[in-house]
Amino acid sequence: MPGPHDITRTTLPNGITLLCRPNFSSPSVYLTGYLAAGSIQDPPQKLGLANFTARSLMRGTQKRSFQQIYQELETIGASMGFDANVHTSSFSARALSEDLPLILDLLSQALRFPLFPEEHILKVRAQLLTGLAMRAQDTAEMASLEFDRLLFPNHPYGRPEDGFPESVGSIQAGELAAFHGNYYKPNGMVLVIVGGIAAEAALDMVAAQFSDWQPDLHPETFDAPPVLPPDKPARSHITIPGMSQTDLVMGALGPARTSPDYIPAALGNNILGQFGMMGRIGDVVREKAGLAYYASTSLNAWMHVGSWEVSAGVNPQNLQKAIDLIISEISRFVQEPVSADELSDSQSNFIGRLPLQMESNGGVGNALVNIERFNLGLDYYQQYANRVMTVSTDDVLNTARRYLNPDALIVTSAGVME
Repeated sequence: MPGPHDITRTTLPNGITLLCRPNFSSPSVYLTGYLAAGSIQDPPQKLGLANFTARSLMRGTQKRSFQQIYQELETIGASMGFDANVHTSSFSARALSEDLPLILDLLSQALRFPLFPEEHILKVRAQLLTGLAMRAQDTAEMASLEFDRLLFPNHPYGRPEDGFPESVGSIQAGELAAFHGNYYKPNGMVLVIVGGIAAEAALDMVAAQFSDWQPDLHPETFDAPPVLPPDKPARSHITIPGMSQTDLVMGALGPARTSPDYIPAALGNNILGQFGMMGRIGDVVREKAGLAYYASTSLNAWMHVGSWEVSAGVNPQNLQKAIDLIISEISRFVQEPVSADELSDSQSNFIGRLPLQMESNGGVGNALVNIERFNLGLDYYQQYANRVMTVSTDDVLNTARRYLNPDALIVTSAGVME
């Protein structure tokens, strides 16, 4: 497992943190990271601005046109992309180790000197609007969107990071440039490089591209407001005519990624709706009752809070039956401990799959990003097995009781209503 013995962590004077882990058995490198420019900074009438900005960074820079950027990437068989979430805008790239200087040059230009050419912004806007139109007809997406809105009222976590058609349609190139100028700064930027390159050489290359990037001496802070768990149930349905399937999302708040409750909740979630044929939920709702095309759970943990969700796709005629059965199964989950065998199987699953996740440069790179993002410590994955194995059945039960109240679940669905 990666750890302090083979991870080199360095912070440049301008605030950029670089994490490197050499892997000389690989001829390639994986580069990833983020900076503090997320949808939490979107103005209320311009939701989707951070995402629009990130998707436009490679449409032309001061040194290269759109065509030149993609021609250079194609010539060396490399890839690069940008995205945005609530707190950050992220990037990733893959290339041969020998091409890392070029990749870092392209990354530096895209992050620091994008041009947002009007003709390309029109194309990006059209692509985003097409995606939003498709989202409006996707029953699973719309149920999830409505769930977030109800679980996180008047909160950045409750707003779609890709915005709405009316907000994205109103965003102009000048607003992208202004957002970039205000929030794309080296302060707090994290850059991870994993693969066939020595840490010292990678640091020299990064410093050559980024050391002259001046930090914001008075950066704005955007702290997400606290979220209170719901004290009563809420139910909402979005009608989408012509659909043969109705998608269902129901659940409650979950622990933050840094919470001591996270690992017990993750193990519990695995038992409830992931392990084997989608855990207890999948077994009861899909396999035994035949009420769903799919049924599973997910634990989504972010910086300050998270969500614990059950998702299912059902025949509209079976919607209420599926809801009632899921609530019944959640009630059982918070009333009695999971069995020792269930917990042992889940613990073995967590520990056994971790090496598989670390087999690729990309897997290690994404793991290091999480270490830095949530301040987990460089030895997190070396201590991971011990953290997992010390969780007891009572820990799982008590954690579930703290978050899953069967009498106060948020329930949303999208599709036709029978």
